Amino acid sequence: MAEHFAHLVRGSGPGILLAHGAGGSVAGNYGPILDDLATTHTVVGPDYPGSGDTPRSRVPLVLDDVADSLVRTAVDAGVDRFAVLGYSLGTAVAVRIAARHPERVTGLVLTAGFAFPDNRIRLAVRVWRDLLAAGDRVLLARFLTLVGTGATRLNGLAPADVETAVAALADFVPAGTPEHVDLVAGADIRADLPRIHVPTLVVATAEDGLVAPEHSRQLAAGIPGAELVEVPAGHDVAAEARDEWLAAIRSLLTRVG
Repeated sequence: MAEHFAHLVRGSGPGILLAHGAGGSVAGNYGPILDDLATTHTVVGPDYPGSGDTPRSRVPLVLDDVADSLVRTAVDAGVDRFAVLGYSLGTAVAVRIAARHPERVTGLVLTAGFAFPDNRIRLAVRVWRDLLAAGDRVLLARFLTLVGTGATRLNGLAPADVETAVAALADFVPAGTPEHVDLVAGADIRADLPRIHVPTLVVATAEDGLVAPEHSRQLAAGIPGAELVEVPAGHDVAAEARDEWLAAIRSLLTRVG
């Protein structure tokens, strides 16, 4: 059943609906570009259960329900039609939104995403989940920094800066992360891809060790007419390639109005 998620609304103009990643939030995943997007669009950013101010779910998350709840949140906020920006797990949410609510979606931008979790993603999710269960946030942050940070950025940091980044990530673990990563493990949108008929831009993060760029290529190949661009970044594209990411998003938004 669709719920109403806690959310932010910024700006004015055509609608944008944000779908964030697992173990993330709207502010955490889209924060560096929110103000820019809000200069030209009405941005609705719902947080999944257990992120931001949305209460944690007491039952496993279901992709259809999360997709429907994001749509309900946008409509309740007065935004009836929108482009959907999906990041990481949010790409699966975004595609499912477009498949279930095609009358509301004007376009898609799918960044650092996947159509289904391959063995590499499944192993990463298993380690992520086990470290959460063990309560070792610092080791979890080291793991995510290792696989999620692009080699160019990671090797360009001083050792002290790496430790600072790890500590900051360890402090940011939303309560709903276990349900989020379980949703990653079960997400499969391959059957949805040929049903998408809105302008779609797929953004591959070329140095991503968590969700390899090959997954983005599969998304682009499966969606009719989709375009593919690559940005020089690891999984944390907002921190590593903010300007390139924003420019790619703008290129799609300009086309859909």
